[in-house]
Amino acid sequence: MQTMTDAEIRSFLLGRPRTAMLATVRANGQPHAAPVWFDLDGDDVVFTSGHTSVKMANLRRDPRVVLAIDDETPPYAYVLVEGTATVVDPTPDIRQWATRIAVRYLGDEIGPLYGVRNGVPGELLVRVTPTKIVAHTGITD
Repeated sequence: MQTMTDAEIRSFLLGRPRTAMLATVRANGQPHAAPVWFDLDGDDVVFTSGHTSVKMANLRRDPRVVLAIDDETPPYAYVLVEGTATVVDPTPDIRQWATRIAVRYLGDEIGPLYGVRNGVPGELLVRVTPTKIVAHTGITD
């Protein structure tokens, strides 16, 4: 197992689209996990979410998060991003972000349709500023 360099982490996160598992904290202290599509903006991890979702309620109360992104194929790899989430409310450029993220996962043909569907009032952008990153590759090497 090898620790990834900063360049390898960035390549892993921006390469093949992978779904991140977002961990937040519920009001009663219980963990909550939800899958999210994401992109990077500088060093921030960004994703969108509806304003009434459980994850959004959790983030508004407690901005601490962990994102877990893994490669499920041998020799396996993962990146864990611990950070602080900022909810951008309102998000004036939500359609741009929703489209950018959807194109990353669905391609140029279908992605813009999802951008229109998800780039609506009530959908918000979340920026996660990393405070710690743990990343390993070659888990089974």
